[in-house]
Amino acid sequence: MGFVTEFKEFALKGNMIDLAVGVIIGTAFNGLVQSLVDNIITPAILAPVLRAASLENLVELKIEGTAITYGVFLSQFISFLLVAFVLFLFVRTINKMKRRNVVEEAAAPVVPSKEQQLLAEIRDLLKAKNN
Repeated sequence: MGFVTEFKEFALKGNMIDLAVGVIIGTAFNGLVQSLVDNIITPAILAPVLRAASLENLVELKIEGTAITYGVFLSQFISFLLVAFVLFLFVRTINKMKRRNVVEEAAAPVVPSKEQQLLAEIRDLLKAKNN
């Protein structure tokens, strides 16, 4: 097997393509969730807090006399918590939909095939004949 053929087999395996698609969609989804958190949720939560503290931006929160701006860290921490929570909600919803599909599939009655029906009839006839 040549090098090119071996590489082609490796690169075009279904798992490799699925992984590539997953990474691309994951990156796009990350952008979506990050935008939701940064542009909608965080400002909605922090605006009243910043107004109450008479601040315009979290960068203004710092330890006086030092270069330590704990406001930036606080902002990143809040963003992390919000991203994790939003992802949790997405995954939870997806899992509920999957469970609902599994329950619907399990609730569907199993209809025996023609062969199974014929075999059951033969079995019943043989039982009746032997009794």
